[in-house]
Amino acid sequence: MSIVITIGAFGGKKLDEYFQMTTPVFTIVLSLLSIAAALYLALKDFIFPPKS
Repeated sequence: MSIVITIGAFGGKKLDEYFQMTTPVFTIVLSLLSIAAALYLALKDFIFPPKS
């Protein structure tokens, strides 16, 4: 979970640097999206465990 969030935040930071943004728009958006994705992946496995 933390890896997904870290990749999203790092990618957003790099995009902000690349486009020379004064406000960290990409960092905020990608961080929030990565948090949502990490929660989805964790809850999906918790609520609907894989059948073996």
